[in-house]
Amino acid sequence: MSALTPHQESRHVLVTGGAGFLGSHLVDRLMARGNKVTVIDNLLTGTTGNLIHHHNGTSKLNFIEHDVTESIDLEVDQIYNLACPAAPIHYQADPIRTFKTSVFGAINMLELALKNKARIFQASTSEVYGDPLVHPQDESYWGNVNSFGTRACYDEGKRGAETLFFDYHRKYGIDIRLARIFNTYGPRMFKEDGRVVSNFIVQALRGESLTVHGDGLQTRSFCYVDDLVDGILSLMDSEVSLPIPINLGNSSECTIAALAKLVLQKTKSKSELIFLDLPIDDPKQRKPNLDLAQELLAYQPRVSLSEGLDRTIAYFQRVLAHEPN
Repeated sequence: MSALTPHQESRHVLVTGGAGFLGSHLVDRLMARGNKVTVIDNLLTGTTGNLIHHHNGTSKLNFIEHDVTESIDLEVDQIYNLACPAAPIHYQADPIRTFKTSVFGAINMLELALKNKARIFQASTSEVYGDPLVHPQDESYWGNVNSFGTRACYDEGKRGAETLFFDYHRKYGIDIRLARIFNTYGPRMFKEDGRVVSNFIVQALRGESLTVHGDGLQTRSFCYVDDLVDGILSLMDSEVSLPIPINLGNSSECTIAALAKLVLQKTKSKSELIFLDLPIDDPKQRKPNLDLAQELLAYQPRVSLSEGLDRTIAYFQRVLAHEPN
């Protein structure tokens, strides 16, 4: 990445959902750049523990406990809208609240961007492609989403947020940036958030059976969090107008069964695999076409699945070491 200008370093940046897994890593990078950062988070799935290392008395970090479904008045230069539960067990726990977070949150942040003439980023998701009939998925694919299924609160909420972003751009000329994020993993994931990487690692380290849903032949493409943050920052830093959705992730694809075996190998666990029913509407394959990101942002993930798992396993080893016996 190119060096930041003094103006870029002095930006006041708002990150919604900034106490969460992905948001807190983004905050780290923004703070390292010298930005003044305000985080708003309702702490439903985030934790201030993810930001505690910034509380040193001289930090430019400001935290506000707030729900994006309610409007807020701030003076900011840039907005990153990441607020929304991303793990199925969290977003399905209160589907109406999840949908409101995506849609009302998008409206409130877009109104704030309009008032401040601020560039705004929306964290969309590969879930807008549903259980895809096109493989790999590129941005022109409209998706195969069940609009009334148990995952719809998240899938359709994010699709609704995309609609709002592009309508605000067309009507008001807001400078929008929108990424469709594919499966991301790394330190600060919750131990039991239901996502497959954290599930397998925690189960293996505890000596529990690894729960594989379906036959294990369904595929995912896993992106280490540092690479994902690189892509987000490149998208927001670009001075080229980019009012289009852009896939961000890692295009290296593997089966769930292969992931389970790799985790067992790396943790030296003797755990066995047990196979459970596949959740309703669970995608059978997921792989991003990254041509647009590579062409427009020179985006190229650097961390292999093997290396990323090593870092994530080390994190969970530290977390589990503090569990009560």
